Amino acid sequence: MPLFAASPIPGLLIGALGIVMGCAIPIVAITLDFIKRRRFMELAHQQRMAAIEKGIDLPPLSMALLEENRGYRRRSSSLLCGLVWLFIGLGIIVALQARDDGSRTALFGAIPAGVGLAYLIYYFVEGKKVEAELRKTEPQPLNPNVS
Repeated sequence: MPLFAASPIPGLLIGALGIVMGCAIPIVAITLDFIKRRRFMELAHQQRMAAIEKGIDLPPLSMALLEENRGYRRRSSSLLCGLVWLFIGLGIIVALQARDDGSRTALFGAIPAGVGLAYLIYYFVEGKKVEAELRKTEPQPLNPNVS
């Protein structure tokens, strides 16, 4: 007989640990992102103060610099996330369907597959928006026929 078979404590510990880690991981990620952004802003401030002391004019610092980089990273990583979630969902569907006990448990694979499809839709929609913005900012070639 297993040592912990009669005790519900290991099951409770696993659940409690799951809840704690499920809350702690996003908090740590958000905190690290905040620290990185704050450090970037401190360095930009120091650079500007040094330029002001030397009398050099600098263009204004745009927050779009931070957001643009984050948007690109988000879009490029959404393709990978989408494919991973989609194939995890399809794998679950295939594995549970192979069991074929007459129940609809294979449909649980539709949840991660749906998340994967959402990521892929975001990837392609955001890609069209980025291409449209690049076309707007790209300089137009001069037409020699128009005088």
